[in-house]
Amino acid sequence: MLDLPNITIVGLTGMSGAGKSTVSRVFGERGCDIIDCDVICREIAAREDFLAEVSEKISPQLVTSEGVLDRRLTARLIFGNEQKRELYNRIIYPYVTYEVIGRIRQARRVLLDAPTLFEARLEGICTHIAAVVADIEVCVKRIALRDNIPEEAARARLSVQHSADFFRRNSDFFIENNGSEEQLIESAIKIMEQLEMQ
Repeated sequence: MLDLPNITIVGLTGMSGAGKSTVSRVFGERGCDIIDCDVICREIAAREDFLAEVSEKISPQLVTSEGVLDRRLTARLIFGNEQKRELYNRIIYPYVTYEVIGRIRQARRVLLDAPTLFEARLEGICTHIAAVVADIEVCVKRIALRDNIPEEAARARLSVQHSADFFRRNSDFFIENNGSEEQLIESAIKIMEQLEMQ
């Protein structure tokens, strides 16, 4: 555990398409500082030092002639090749961890919105872990609609993520989100009440 006295850090994770964004919004609306790891990853992906490392260790083709990360090509490469995905993760996660810790030091009550919480080994800095899960087919439909991709592509994305059972076993709180948004919001508020974060 990172030595950050008097700071409650809830790590929010779970399956893609399960409803983490809604839970994050609920915590934010009720006064928590939200640290969004997806946003941090996008910021890091624009940094020259990170791009140089990706170009050198994975492929120069992943960096465009304008000097930005080719997100589409990167996604295709890392979702289709386990070794490349692991290498990419080994490059980006130290940058993410450094940035997350810096932001936590400026906060009091934190929701760390981290889809890859366990892969980045950020669970160790959390006081509690909450996960949002849903049935696979429910997630597939939500991802396809949200990202405007075919259902098969959504299914492939889910196939390289942890299962609902993994999240249930490794979380202090978990929400099964196969119902309405109102039910999801209610579940998120209950977690905040249990943690006295309201």
